Amino acid sequence: MSHEIVSASVLVGNTGRTTTELWVRAPDVVPAWRAGQFVIVRTDEGGERIPLTVVGVSPDDGTIRIVVQEIGKSTRDLARLRAGNTISDVCGPLGMPSEIEAFGTCVAVAGGYGSAAVLPIITALAAAGNHVIGILGARTESLLVLLDELDAACDELQVATDDGSRGQKGTVVDVLRETLARNTVDRVLAIGPMRMMQAVAELTRPEGISTVVSLNPIMVDGTGMCGACRVHIDEEVRFACVDGPEFDAHSVNYDELAARLGTYASEERIALEQSNG
Repeated sequence: MSHEIVSASVLVGNTGRTTTELWVRAPDVVPAWRAGQFVIVRTDEGGERIPLTVVGVSPDDGTIRIVVQEIGKSTRDLARLRAGNTISDVCGPLGMPSEIEAFGTCVAVAGGYGSAAVLPIITALAAAGNHVIGILGARTESLLVLLDELDAACDELQVATDDGSRGQKGTVVDVLRETLARNTVDRVLAIGPMRMMQAVAELTRPEGISTVVSLNPIMVDGTGMCGACRVHIDEEVRFACVDGPEFDAHSVNYDELAARLGTYASEERIALEQSNG
């Protein structure tokens, strides 16, 4: 069954890595979805399976909201679709929902595309009565995604850019360090580049602050059968697609994860070059 794209809009463009928001008709996904879960999509029957966080749902018309950043050929093809186009498959919701309870003061750290993934979790944490501090970062102001929505969802929102074009000049880790120094924090969530999440984990580890990261290893089937998304958590093999995607940040083997993320880099580069040629 094909799935219609109801609307599409470019959030970030002209950077070589366009980021696009899509609302896709997937009525079977909507009632079961919870914050933190994702879907796997294919643009066509011969396409690559792409895991994407569900940013929100609309029960009224049975659509889900996904945000896709152009990284390789498959994400480029998906990001360039527009309203009225269809995609072949939407499988989900997959993964475990985020743990949502009244923790107290929560800090959500998002780098780059991670701002889209963190939005529904922030919204759920706020609805559960938490005081939510958001920290959003990007290389430059034009790459900040969903800034206004995150600002509305958080009790406080702080922004960091590498070049100082918006908010504080520096990284989200710099801002988190300052935030922890002036607040009693009960929970930290980090979503973004792998090394950013690792830096957050090392910052909160000495303080014993409960910290969660959302991992994005390579996935194929999304059901735990292929083993492609395996990660080591406290020396135990876990599968991000069924056991995650969220894990205790202090238990992740980040070096192994980094190595696995680069497994198909050369094949992806060749596929992109061939499609451009």
